[in-house]
Amino acid sequence: MNTDDIVLPLPASKKECVARGWSEVDIVLITGDAYVDHPSFGVALIGRLLESRGYRVAILAQPRYNVNDDFRQFGRPRLFFGITGGNLDSIVANYTGNGKVRDTDAYSPHGNPWFGSKKEKMSRRRPDRASMLYTNLVRSAFKEIPVILGGIEASLRRFIHYDYKQKKLRASLLSDAKADLIVYGMGEQAILEIAERLDKKRNLNNIAGTCERLTEQNLLAWLSEENQKNIRLPSWQEISVKKELFLRAEKEIDSQARSYADRILIQKQQNSWIIQHPQPPKLSTKEMDALYELPFTRCEHPAFPNVPAARMIQHSLTIVRGCSGNCSFCAITRHQGPAITSRSQDSLYREAKRISSMNNFTGTITDLGGPTANLYGVSCRIGSCKNHDCLFPKVCKNLQIDENSFLSLLHRISAISSVKNVFVSSGLRLELLLKTPKLFKEIIRAHTPGAMKIAPEHTEPEILAIMHKESHAQLERFLTIGRAFGQELKKEIHFSPYIISSHPGCRKSHTANMARTLKKLGLHLRQFQDFTPTPGTLATAMYVTGLHRDTETKIFVARKQSERMQQRQILEQLLRTKKPTHRPRQKISSKKSIRSSRQHNRKV
Repeated sequence: MNTDDIVLPLPASKKECVARGWSEVDIVLITGDAYVDHPSFGVALIGRLLESRGYRVAILAQPRYNVNDDFRQFGRPRLFFGITGGNLDSIVANYTGNGKVRDTDAYSPHGNPWFGSKKEKMSRRRPDRASMLYTNLVRSAFKEIPVILGGIEASLRRFIHYDYKQKKLRASLLSDAKADLIVYGMGEQAILEIAERLDKKRNLNNIAGTCERLTEQNLLAWLSEENQKNIRLPSWQEISVKKELFLRAEKEIDSQARSYADRILIQKQQNSWIIQHPQPPKLSTKEMDALYELPFTRCEHPAFPNVPAARMIQHSLTIVRGCSGNCSFCAITRHQGPAITSRSQDSLYREAKRISSMNNFTGTITDLGGPTANLYGVSCRIGSCKNHDCLFPKVCKNLQIDENSFLSLLHRISAISSVKNVFVSSGLRLELLLKTPKLFKEIIRAHTPGAMKIAPEHTEPEILAIMHKESHAQLERFLTIGRAFGQELKKEIHFSPYIISSHPGCRKSHTANMARTLKKLGLHLRQFQDFTPTPGTLATAMYVTGLHRDTETKIFVARKQSERMQQRQILEQLLRTKKPTHRPRQKISSKKSIRSSRQHNRKV
């Protein structure tokens, strides 16, 4: 290999900076995860993007937080510190939905969440509310240095939010941490604008995709200078008095995000105001191709060996970004946006070729995916709309699905000589697969790693409506057609359902009915998740207020541990049952199944 082709990770220590001949760095990016130089890790993606624009970027990963020594090691960066809690919110990474400490951490070396060992009562590698603590340590090490928060933790905690570990509402992370800005969403355009402005010694006001923190006096000055439309969300004081206003605030935030509106959102905290500027336009296919084709080692930095998450995604490709599913319990749409960007086949082919030449490649591309893999290639017939709610209660008539594009991509990457398997391991929307029978059949034939993972989430109509998920009839049709394809291909196919228990609105009786339905359908439950009220979702707002997202009428919420355990025990019993064998009453052809499905859709 030509030495010019060797890719090095970004420096993660002062020694590595010195080896590059750097006397100072421009930007230090701090993360609660181990440093993995892979485009699925946000800090690596942002770091490589800044590097491509000529900035000297260093990574400070999982620093000690009982002292500020680690935060001093690179010296004062010329431009700013960028801070992220990691690929997960730090509370989600550290605790289960029921508040129990997690014993493992997929984003830490060897899966060990502790500095040292737990028996030694050492501190966790990632502190609770990591972004806030890291900001405080930066401030103690360097005065008057710009601190920019980003990543999923800051993005979803940018307004008043619920913290399920503390079981209370908290103010914006920007207000609590006293940082300069939050970059919300994926952040590429905003972070480049920030770096360029600081490089030219300009202010950081009014940057698309960011949130600012203003005092009362500064807000009045800002309002007098700006002639822009704004929406005032319910304040901390108002929500404290009338809790249902928390749901209304979340619905307004969600609505503005979906519509790509040009309105500025304003919310009063305890002692400051948060100003959210409109989000930038989504990345184009060309921009996304260029981003993901930046040079990555796709491996852990040597200082952080054997990170489980890195092993899982090392030989995977991101093919699509964004999700228009609008599920109540999911924050992907609020973070990545509702509009879909698909990468070009040429770009993905080049990346697959690079993966196939890696020394440890054994022949399997583990995933062609994204938030929803089979949204790849979709577009809107009318260009766009303010709702971006394309899949509920049924697939929008204006959603154009490009079945052949995904099929062509699978065939093209499978044709690479050193590639033996190409799997689709990311989530797949059942209602979209029903509309793409050729793709559905092809995934069953050659691109399913063992059982096909599906996410019906629930089976009861009342709960599915609250979740904003497709009807149970869609699941039944999906199973009928999928099993028929398996028979036709002479391939035993198993479907592994992902289920949520104790979702707002869900009673013990709903869970019991769901268990009976899953058993009747011949589905073996391998895993399920207790609902976790994470920041930035409408389901969490329903959990806090006890109100339906659409009607704002009262619903049941399983908040007590005993109520959650009752639902959990029902599903745990189902887990212990013998794996059912599905034997259809009569053999039906896949063509007949598809035809029946389409007829039913027309009737509906």
